[in-house]
Amino acid sequence: MRRKVYMTAGYNTISMGTGRKEFNPKKERAGLEEHLKEAGQGVLGRIKGGADSVDEGVIGNFMAARFNKQANLPGFFPMIDKNLEYKPATSVEGACGSGGLSLMAGIRSVLGETAEVVLSMGVEVQNTVKAIYGADILAGAGWFKERKNGHAYFFPGQFSDRAGAYFAKYDRDRARKGMAQWYANAIENARLDPTAQEFHNTHPDPYGLSLKSEPNGKVFVDNLNYMDCSKVSDGASGIIIASEEGLKRIGVDKKDAVEVVAFAQTIRNITEQPADRTELTAIKKAIELALTKAEITVKQVGTIELHDCFSIAGILTIEALGLAKPGEGCDYVAAGKTKRNGEMPVNTTGGLIGWGHPTGATGVHQAVTIWQQLTGKAGAAQIEIHPDRPYGMTINMGGDDVTVSCIIYKRGE
Repeated sequence: MRRKVYMTAGYNTISMGTGRKEFNPKKERAGLEEHLKEAGQGVLGRIKGGADSVDEGVIGNFMAARFNKQANLPGFFPMIDKNLEYKPATSVEGACGSGGLSLMAGIRSVLGETAEVVLSMGVEVQNTVKAIYGADILAGAGWFKERKNGHAYFFPGQFSDRAGAYFAKYDRDRARKGMAQWYANAIENARLDPTAQEFHNTHPDPYGLSLKSEPNGKVFVDNLNYMDCSKVSDGASGIIIASEEGLKRIGVDKKDAVEVVAFAQTIRNITEQPADRTELTAIKKAIELALTKAEITVKQVGTIELHDCFSIAGILTIEALGLAKPGEGCDYVAAGKTKRNGEMPVNTTGGLIGWGHPTGATGVHQAVTIWQQLTGKAGAAQIEIHPDRPYGMTINMGGDDVTVSCIIYKRGE
């Protein structure tokens, strides 16, 4: 890249929703503004000069206009801190990939030299409507003209179809074991992060719970159970994106930041169904582009935060990464290779299924987790980063493999 770009000072609110002891759907909860304020102030409190040091802001969000009846989100930056008033800010939207687009926008501003320090944020507050109504809102991440032809729970239906295709093409029993292990890993990792939605989950056998819970299309969808799905979540995440000069301005040593080594963004035609439901082609292309730009192989990556909105999406992404052959991603997971102490640690704070999925915030949360892991700031969730595998990767997806961003990072030096 034409100049070095770094990320630092990440902050996550709690991912709020069912599973958290504090969550009560019948009681009033924090709104969009409270989540944004907490995350934004959390980031600003970690840099020298606070808001005065920030040149611009960007917010990733999917559907605040419908979940919260609120648009014009850039106007919330001065609410976070009065010293952000009159500074440029924008919002970006790419469904569940909105957080990743927020990171893309910040990276490009630094590369374009229009900013030295960018406050990148993501937010979503979704527990404002019942799940069945929320499913209709979230269906906007797909081709809405097909809404009437889709399942009542539109996106679980989409990925149930992917799982069904995988079962038919390969082996249902092996796939189900891999999907159950994916859930177990998510819960195990979420229990180590106090901000995770499943932090309070104490079930003694999450693997057995998922494996024994046979999918039932009469009560949900045909090929997924509830454990295969990310939950409805409220939350916000923020991180600073800065140049070398920007790091100096905010008083952050390079070793306390991660350098963006490469990034890629891909788009698939939203009006077309996938040609093969057992492949995530936009994700695969984004990964290939990012690895090529970074001039590394996936074997040099030490940890990955990937978009497991559903367990089958996680398994298909493992195959898109080239870590397993088509039809063998389920075996790779079932063998424990994606566990926190496995061959390729994945989603070390729980991912979308374990940590939570406040849709517009997810991509930023992924970056915060990689920043924490590569700089040794992950607390109880910390894994060992091997010197011969110093890179981290995030993969954020909007819709059914439609809007994808992939970023590769290494610790600053």
